[in-house]
Order: sequence, then C-alpha cells, then structure tokens
Amino acid sequence: MSQDRPAPITLTAAAARQITSLLERRGKPSAGIRIGVRSKGCSGLSYSLEYADDLSALDEVVRQHGVTVLIDPKAGMFIFGTEMDYVEDKLQGGFVFRNPNEKGRCGCGESFHV
Repeated sequence: MSQDRPAPITLTAAAARQITSLLERRGKPSAGIRIGVRSKGCSGLSYSLEYADDLSALDEVVRQHGVTVLIDPKAGMFIFGTEMDYVEDKLQGGFVFRNPNEKGRCGCGESFHV
C-alpha cells in the first residue's frame, strides 16, 4: 500500500486485539483476516470476515496494530474510509463497522447500502 494515500480501512486497538485472539485460536498459520462485502439482507450488502490462508494478488493489504487485514478487491469501493471496531457489552460482542459511505441500514442492522 502506498504511503501517499490513506488506508481503505482503519482498525481500533480493540478490533486488532480480537483479530489477534481469533488468529491465535485458529490453530494454523494465517495470512490474516479478509474483509469482503456480499449481497445479503433487505438493504443489499453485508460485511463478511474470513480467515485468509494466503494473499491474493488483488487483495489490498492493511497492517495496523500488529495485525494484517486483507480487503477483497470487490469490497474496496464500498468500505473506503471505514473504521472497524470490536465492541462488547453484557450480552454480546462483535465487530462494528463505522462506514461513512453508508446511506442506510436495514432495521435489524444485518445489511447496508451505499
């Protein structure tokens, strides 16, 4: 990634800690976590996360807080400028995406549109 432009996504320290924990518990070597966007839900798009066994030639690579996040090439235009956080409360925990490109979300929060 060029130093001249901002990263397509930024990670909070909490997100990086959770990614590190997930990768350590996986039990096999990983290149990192891959973030994608899939067609899903009533608003049209949903974030996807998966373990990445290796780098794809077209992946955008983001390294922050000691972790590697790979951006699926089809997702880049939908998530540019997004902050990825990990939030826990008394009942649940999960990754939260704060995306300045979102124009709306469905009522249940499962999907979004840009």
